[in-house]
Amino acid sequence: MNQVDPLGGFRFLVQIDQLQVGGFSEISGLQAETKYETYEEGGQNGFVHRFPTRREYPPLVLKRGVLLSLGLWDWYNSFTIGKMTPRDGSIMMASDDYSQLLIWNFIQAYPVKWIGPQLNAGQGSLAVESLELVHQGLSLSRRSNTSR
Repeated sequence: MNQVDPLGGFRFLVQIDQLQVGGFSEISGLQAETKYETYEEGGQNGFVHRFPTRREYPPLVLKRGVLLSLGLWDWYNSFTIGKMTPRDGSIMMASDDYSQLLIWNFIQAYPVKWIGPQLNAGQGSLAVESLELVHQGLSLSRRSNTSR
């Protein structure tokens, strides 16, 4: 019996609290920026001192996704009724055989924006057009048994 792969070409797999919730075809916001303060030392005209202060992370934007459960919607909806539960999660870049290549882990995230598909009977729609998550940090890891 042929089993249909529900994730198809969605090569960015998302887990929330160790549970795989869906696949997305585009993800942005995987970046970090360290803010700094400058100090101009008297008598030192060759450079300006720069001291790191804090790291900032833009929101993660998950686009064109297919969901494996209603977990992401339920999580987003819980915020609208005041049950704010930040969660940890992962974004996994997968190869054609769905083996993990790179993994971005995010911490203390919560959804702030949900955009559903435009429904049109003449074309296939995805379950999520865009989901935006704010979070408190990122880490990057590589699959441990990769030969690269």
